[in-house]
Amino acid sequence: MTSNQQPLGRLKELALVFLKLGVLGFGGPAAHIAMMEEEVVARRGWLTRERFLDLLGATNLIPGPNSTEMAIHLGYVRAGWSGLAVAGICFILPAVGLTAGLAWIYVHFGQLPQVAPWLLGIKPAVLAIIAVSVWRLGNKACKTWSLGAIGAAVLAASLLQLNEVAALLLGGLAGMLWLRIPQAVRSRRGKILPVVAGTWLGQWLAAKTQALLAAAAGAGGAGVASASLWKLGLFFLKVGAVLYGSGYVLVAFLQGGLVDEYGWLTQRQLLDAIAIGQFTPGPVLSTATFIGYMIAGAGGAAVATTAIFAPSFLFVALVNPWIPRLRKSPWTAAFLDAVNVSAVALMAAVTVKLGQATLTAWPAWLIAVAATLIGLRWKINLAWVVVGGGALGWLLSLLTS
Repeated sequence: MTSNQQPLGRLKELALVFLKLGVLGFGGPAAHIAMMEEEVVARRGWLTRERFLDLLGATNLIPGPNSTEMAIHLGYVRAGWSGLAVAGICFILPAVGLTAGLAWIYVHFGQLPQVAPWLLGIKPAVLAIIAVSVWRLGNKACKTWSLGAIGAAVLAASLLQLNEVAALLLGGLAGMLWLRIPQAVRSRRGKILPVVAGTWLGQWLAAKTQALLAAAAGAGGAGVASASLWKLGLFFLKVGAVLYGSGYVLVAFLQGGLVDEYGWLTQRQLLDAIAIGQFTPGPVLSTATFIGYMIAGAGGAAVATTAIFAPSFLFVALVNPWIPRLRKSPWTAAFLDAVNVSAVALMAAVTVKLGQATLTAWPAWLIAVAATLIGLRWKINLAWVVVGGGALGWLLSLLTS
């Protein structure tokens, strides 16, 4: 294979993998990340589980959709700048295409297709995929009992409704101090400078995020009566640049901006848009495609989609080169270890919360247990787990109706 063919082959492989993940990506960011771990670490060996955890920890520290940013990170690691673009776009594309089609149906026919019977099986299957990934990543992240204790504390904090970003940062800082200060005291050579230098990037991103939040607040005060494409794009660009946390945070942004402030959508339309984000695969931010189409047609869909995802590509491009450097300092390496185990703890908390919402009847329990056992015992293609869960859910809904 020539030097030109090898990079091209990697880009084709990235495109196929992330298009597939975009099609199968039901269940939200935790499920997407679990599927990525299965595909790129367990099955293909593109990177080690330790490197994957470092990327996951860094992703949780910056604004934007976590699973999309993980796809972009993995593309960069595999094939450089071209891989960054290919992986991110291919992961987003299936959700955007499906959402745009549903938006056309909604605008022209006034209703959404009924997919509830399939979701009855897909949701518990996805829950099982997340649980298996948490088990694998947790085994690798909990290198010592100290890290295990930090993970347990972050899990408890998340279940008690502490903000995800706050829990992650507190876990990272607590772990860094716990793991490094005793060694520094014993050796009498502990220095604070590596900590300051290592966390500079996080402080810079936080400052930029605060500035963007202030700009968004200042620009929002004027209000508008109509939605031009540039105003629509500016709104979703702000959302993509400052969005931290779960899909519920996105809902709060959309409610406050699109319904309460600008009046571009009715409450019913927003609820329908949120429903689209729940039962389509891929990143939940593809909801922007649906909303953009409702407000300004195909041009609005294109502008809203581009604007909300663009900051993620920028943030990953800025952060990714720093991750190996952070590993070289004992202080920041300890911080990364603690952030990694904290990120797995957040995934575990999501698993618990999703389980409470999903496992409400015996068919869901049956599918979840079966999918978990299959995932732990065999390296089966995730496509069969998702499709099989959906088909079994549909079949059981017929039998129990």
